[in-house]
Amino acid sequence: MQQSIEIMAEHNELGKEGEEEVVRFLSEKGYIIHHRNWRFRKYEIDIVAQFRDELIIVEVKTRSNTLYGTPESAINDAKIRRIVSSTNAYLHKYEIDLPVRFDIITVTGCKGTFQITHIEEAFYPPIW
Repeated sequence: MQQSIEIMAEHNELGKEGEEEVVRFLSEKGYIIHHRNWRFRKYEIDIVAQFRDELIIVEVKTRSNTLYGTPESAINDAKIRRIVSSTNAYLHKYEIDLPVRFDIITVTGCKGTFQITHIEEAFYPPIW
């Protein structure tokens, strides 16, 4: 039991470090970060940024390696629906009227040697 708690703590720490690296990466590219880990009721968004006149919703996936698949492979249809629903709640809550782009940024490796891949327009909102 203790070992699984330690592994979970390491996993959470890796995710935080990866997200920190993504914020630096985006900021260096001129993105304005509006929110990190935005939560409202059951909704959550990893990063809400703005680039020029477009709102960018960023899903961050961090992995220490790709032995079990690429980080972006964890983004399935159900996850996309949750991200889009969360985005709708965000737009409504803050009364935002900007075009929205959905990006995925993957972070692989460990702190200091992270490899970042930015997938712009990773998906479009599904039509229900």
